[in-house]
Amino acid sequence: MADLLEKNIAQIPSPCYVMEESLLRRNLTLIRGVAQRADVEIILAFKAFALWKSFPIFREYIHHTTASSLFEARLAKEEFGSKAHTYSPAYTEEEFEDILACSSHITFNSLSQYERFASRVQGRASIGLRVNPEYSEIETELYNPCAPGSRFGVMANDLPEPLPSDIEGFHIHCHCESGSDVFARTLQHIDDKFAQWFPQLKWINFGGGHLMTRKDYDVELFIKTLQDFHARYPWLKVILEPGSAFAWQTGPLVTKVVDIVENHGIKTAIINASFTCHMPDCLEMPYMPEIRGGQTLSPRGRSEGLFLYRIGGNSCLSGDFMGMWQFDHELQIGEILIFEDMIHYTTVKTTMFNGIGHPSIGMLHEDGTFELFRRFTYEDYRDRMC
Repeated sequence: MADLLEKNIAQIPSPCYVMEESLLRRNLTLIRGVAQRADVEIILAFKAFALWKSFPIFREYIHHTTASSLFEARLAKEEFGSKAHTYSPAYTEEEFEDILACSSHITFNSLSQYERFASRVQGRASIGLRVNPEYSEIETELYNPCAPGSRFGVMANDLPEPLPSDIEGFHIHCHCESGSDVFARTLQHIDDKFAQWFPQLKWINFGGGHLMTRKDYDVELFIKTLQDFHARYPWLKVILEPGSAFAWQTGPLVTKVVDIVENHGIKTAIINASFTCHMPDCLEMPYMPEIRGGQTLSPRGRSEGLFLYRIGGNSCLSGDFMGMWQFDHELQIGEILIFEDMIHYTTVKTTMFNGIGHPSIGMLHEDGTFELFRRFTYEDYRDRMC
């Protein structure tokens, strides 16, 4: 749908996160098909995507969401229209009642949290316990919830036998943009460590990180793996809560070149957006985003062509830049640069560091009309400070 975006670029302010409805519906259709064929429930994780003005489209395909905080739980109930499947590393006394009022499922991260709060949940929500399989193929340590010393989940050696009678489910999260082959291998470890407790449960939540909408994802293997699990444990309802899979490749961040500076032979194109404010996941992961019309290069690629640029953000942080990219022409001040695939995670991680103006957010509909969801103002920055 690149042609549709470029054809309607004049409607779109800069900077702006632009979600394309047709691409979103493509992902939602695939996800709904997987859920139906595998007989599982797939719910939306707000930590990766929470653009609530698009929820009417989501509700055509899915029925529930997952939350990890009071604000996310309220978003589920008030904007999505159904109570959340809620998990938090640690609930607080001050917020727990409000979270419970917005939740259909409450999952505890530890046995101590269960002992503190479970009596208040009984009869009001389904109780779950997060468990740690001590196995993950996530290579980036920052994103690995099963690394030694992890604060997430109860290990098998620490689980009581039998479980407390009011625990109805296990929550297991150990993937990040993973393939179905990774899930199949992980499931063997889960079986080995936790199957002895499955007869006491009603549901199991395999968390997020299942990137089923990526082009090279083996959807058939994923479905077969889930079907085989059902065959072994037919009484268990299976829940999945991906975030990235819903919004994967559904839209870019549209920016503009506002200046070009050179230092020690390095040309930096400064844009009217910021990596640290608006694309922090690029710096955390780290990964180089694609820029439409540009070729991503390694640091050693600086001598490969004439039109080489590092891209710089417009904050005062010295490290607010990434590079290098090669273009087929000399960049000009005022030129539009489109960062691909900037909807999942990116939109929920943004900040207003340095008072940098927040990108607008909108949707490019299938008929070519652009709907501006929100344009951020000084008052938004001011009101976050006090």
